[in-house]
Formats: sequence, structure tokens, C-alpha cells
Amino acid sequence: MSTVKSGPWFTATAGTAVLNGALRPAGRRRRLASFVYEALLLLAVLVVASFPIAPIVQALPVPWGRYFQQVYLVVVAGGYLVWFWTHGGQTLAMKTWRIRLVSLQGGAVCGRQAWLRYGLALLGVAACGLGLLWALWDREGQFLHDRLAGTRLVDSTALDAP
Repeated sequence: MSTVKSGPWFTATAGTAVLNGALRPAGRRRRLASFVYEALLLLAVLVVASFPIAPIVQALPVPWGRYFQQVYLVVVAGGYLVWFWTHGGQTLAMKTWRIRLVSLQGGAVCGRQAWLRYGLALLGVAACGLGLLWALWDREGQFLHDRLAGTRLVDSTALDAP
């Protein structure tokens, strides 16, 4: 099998399940619906995660308390998403909309890939959403952070079937 470059840090071999089309990419509408649902769930997680650090934030000087809380919440959001991505490839929203995050080989995503995907997604959103808009022009409809991290969002109905 020949090696195909999939991103700056990961490679895949041609003929794997994902590359030969055995796993269909998740549709744009389903990914958008999952994204909105995920945002609502993540908001709830972050609100609950804010309670234990409220006294610390209030005790710190004005700008430092805010910075501490922002960094803390970014780490909590990353921990939430990465944990689900590395333990089954699906968050609750992704399960609801039958979407799974897989590596280019079609298998589970490792921790390094998941954290890389999260960091790149943050950068893509911070750049006026260009990382998400990339999917409109991508030949397979994948996000830029998925391309760079060597991951894909696929339709999980074929994977969930007995």
C-alpha cells in the first residue's frame, strides 16, 4: 500500500476504510445541527464548571480573575470534548445526530490528535470562523482543523449497525 499525506503530523495508507469511501462523510446539515446542540450542552457544562472557581475569580485582582476564568473554561471545554472524542468518538450531540470522529484510518482518535483538533478548531473560530467556513470549499466538506489533525467526521449509522 502507498502512503498518502493527510496532514502535517499524520499519514494514512491508501486503501483504508475512510479513504476508499467505506465511511461516508457526515452531511453539512447534520454537522450544523450537531454543532448547535453541542454549543448548548457545552454552555451548560461551562456554567456548572464555573461554580467551584467563582470564589477564586472574585479574590483575584480585576483583570487577572477574568483571565484565569477564561483559561480555565477553555481547558474545561477541551477536556470535555477530547474525553468524548477519545472514548468512542462521539459526544452526546454527535450521538444524537449519528456523527462520529475517526482517524483517517477509520479507527479511534488518539489523545494527541484530539487535542490538536481542539486547538486548531479554536484558532479557526478565532480567525472569524474561517476554519469552519473551509468546509464550504473542501472537496469532501471537511473542516480545516480535521484536515490538519488527520481526523474526519463520518456518518456513524454504518458503524453502529450490528
